[in-house]
Amino acid sequence: MGTSSGIRESAFGIRLSLVTLHLALTIALAFAPALRGASADVRNLAGAIVDPFAQPPAAKLTVLVFISIECPISNRYVPEIKRIIQQFASRDVRVWLVYPNPAESVAAIRAHLASFGYPDIALRDPSHELVARARATVTPEAAVFTSAETLIYRGRIDDRYVELGRERPAPTRHDLADALTAALAGRPVRPVTTQAFGCFLADLK
Repeated sequence: MGTSSGIRESAFGIRLSLVTLHLALTIALAFAPALRGASADVRNLAGAIVDPFAQPPAAKLTVLVFISIECPISNRYVPEIKRIIQQFASRDVRVWLVYPNPAESVAAIRAHLASFGYPDIALRDPSHELVARARATVTPEAAVFTSAETLIYRGRIDDRYVELGRERPAPTRHDLADALTAALAGRPVRPVTTQAFGCFLADLK
């Protein structure tokens, strides 16, 4: 009797483990596609929800450039950011200007765009959804994603700043432009990350 009872209990335990495993796998498979393809819904200045990774058919790359109104380093990069926007406008690259500071209002951002002659391609990211996706830490900082939403470059726009408060007369490397050129040509992006210097993003936690 003891042996028979032990066998039944063992068999029941195995069946329970298999059911639990099956349930866990079912849940994992059900949620895995949603996690891999999760969209990033933020808002433009008109208040409309935008997924910056929802590419037009021809677009191959998405660039998020994190900037802010008050950061002097971010504002010093305006000419270079505008140059990159113009350079790659016809080369299947979509660029967004991302304002991650929740204290910067829509009106203030509109004024900033107009003051510096930026195109109206701005997104607000007050909850830092895009910041987290790009792993951005400062403004200005750039992140490049493929059409599959894979992050292939994150960091500085160029190497003008050696460190905070110290800059070269002119950059010797144009890291963001080089990353875009390499990716469009089908070459690996090297390096995939660089150190950006600028104004630190506030921690929302």
